[in-house]
Amino acid sequence: MFQNNPLLTKLKKNLRAQIPRVEGIVKSNERGFGFLEVDTQKSYFIPPQNMKKIMHGDKIIALLKIEKDKEIVEPERLIEAYLKRFVGTIEKKNNTLFIIPDYPLLKNRIICHPDKNCMNIFQDGDWAIAKLTQHKLKGDHIFYAELNEKIAYKDDPFIPWWVTLAKHKIDKQEPIAEANDLILKENYPRKNLTDLDFITIDNINTKDIDDAIFVDEESNGNICLTVAIADPTAYIENGSKLDYIALKRSFTNYLPGFNIPMLPRNLSENLCSLHPNQCRPVLACRIIILKDGSISNNIKFFLAWIKSKAKLSYNHVSDWIEKSGSWIPPTKSIQKQILILHRLCLLRIKWRQINAVLFKDRLEYRFHLSENGSVIDILVEKRRISHKIIEECMIIANISAANFLSVNLGFGIYNIHRGFDSINAKNVVSFLRNYNLNFNAEEITTLKGFCHLKRVLNILSNDYIDNRIRRFQSFGDLSITPGPHFSLGFLEYATWTSPIRKYSDMINHRLLKAIIHKEKAIQPSETIKFKINEQKRRNRMAERDISDWLYTIFLKQKKYQNKKFYAEITDVSRNGMRARLIENGANIFIPGTLIHSIREEINLNQETGQVFINNIMRYKISDIIQIKLLDIRLDTRKIIAKIEF
Repeated sequence: MFQNNPLLTKLKKNLRAQIPRVEGIVKSNERGFGFLEVDTQKSYFIPPQNMKKIMHGDKIIALLKIEKDKEIVEPERLIEAYLKRFVGTIEKKNNTLFIIPDYPLLKNRIICHPDKNCMNIFQDGDWAIAKLTQHKLKGDHIFYAELNEKIAYKDDPFIPWWVTLAKHKIDKQEPIAEANDLILKENYPRKNLTDLDFITIDNINTKDIDDAIFVDEESNGNICLTVAIADPTAYIENGSKLDYIALKRSFTNYLPGFNIPMLPRNLSENLCSLHPNQCRPVLACRIIILKDGSISNNIKFFLAWIKSKAKLSYNHVSDWIEKSGSWIPPTKSIQKQILILHRLCLLRIKWRQINAVLFKDRLEYRFHLSENGSVIDILVEKRRISHKIIEECMIIANISAANFLSVNLGFGIYNIHRGFDSINAKNVVSFLRNYNLNFNAEEITTLKGFCHLKRVLNILSNDYIDNRIRRFQSFGDLSITPGPHFSLGFLEYATWTSPIRKYSDMINHRLLKAIIHKEKAIQPSETIKFKINEQKRRNRMAERDISDWLYTIFLKQKKYQNKKFYAEITDVSRNGMRARLIENGANIFIPGTLIHSIREEINLNQETGQVFINNIMRYKISDIIQIKLLDIRLDTRKIIAKIEF
């Protein structure tokens, strides 16, 4: 009687139209249900049966309903699928291929088939790139994907690298060099500095050596520093095919175990690299450092030929300065270079301590890998005096380049950092009052005031306060026009000392050369700046993802489950705390339920980075706590821990 009744159909539509709707992001749970996260404060429950039409991360519109006195949502329309192009593992069952996406909380078995351009043969356990072509919330009966490319066989020892690079769309091979790329194209006149005792200080295994330095003491006590930088733009013409490839990559990608160069290795590790006793073209800068540690206005940029007299390692130089170990400089002249460089370094550190900003030294962790990619050990490394020598020399060179570009052009690729915006400056002032530190917002939004604040905090040496203040700071950025770098404490800063590994430095090389030779300089575009920033973001994510993967493999192989470690709390979220193991640098997660079992009694305050139990502050970011590893999950690369009391 009511079948196909137009009035009833219209009534149903009207009733459905009156149901409230909400928009948000789907967050799935391992137990089958999920939540629709509308904002950081509000989410709605999605029952297991409603989760079958959607995936974790989908952006949807849903109907808001009441069932058994509880608000739930029913997915209605897909706004944007989380999965588009993705990577995953192949599962082969009854001659049917499935792909399981490699994303935490997204383990749907999706039926799939190679697309017409994919010639690979897929077996169980292989890794592949796929594209989602059907979605249930779009009216399709099933989720369906097309396989585009095989990433790796299931037994490839380098799966963590190949999968991660594919996920982030990063090249895994060096660029291919053509014969013309290896020919020196510039015929500008160059000064012959091959007799000077230039040296390089780097890691012992470094092959792509960008910078060499030479110092000389003047009779008045000033120090003359000459920084010579490898000159790849003498080989790579602006707008050439290789130049386009370098822009696309933007950086040499340094990953655990190996690097993927921005330029062909024949350039980056051979023809351009400043190897000892090899004549190399360079872009050089000569700078006078005054007795008080300041940089004089007497700065000269020029092209030259140099011949490095020695490749020294950070550890050897540091040992010799610290009077430990058996290594000694190979010649008296190189010994003299190291001594003057050491004096220059201490002079500049003292100057920056008073006039700019110094960073605190932090532990660094490095994977020691076998040839087949197995983690042998994780090494803890500290920055030593030789690292600081090179750092100070490069900072001097970059300040000088920024000034040279600003005076002569008014544009370049500058590294900028704006400190605090006006709103966050007020938040900082309010926060610091809790610790009897009195500043005003107008003061700390100036470069001078920001530097003063940082110097006060360095003296105070409170890691929790430092962390909270960093949360209020703006992000660093690149800029086409000059601007201050608050975090370094300089009016302007432009890097040019790593052109083998950074495309932005190649751009600045071309601009510096245009000034030297009085040629027309081409101003970089905002598009180029955006591409460099985007590639930097991808590279950082890839390095983090590979490291997390290697940490889980290492801890699992060492059978460290239930082992106790000391860890530093690095973040507090509404679900728990994150911490870093001090022994090896692994990032772990401590769920709120394992901090305190009674949910109503615990407050995980993300804003302040503190954890309260029964209104008493028990933990905060920067605290060192003892933890026990509970679960090391290879599939999600997550390490779960609990606090040991």
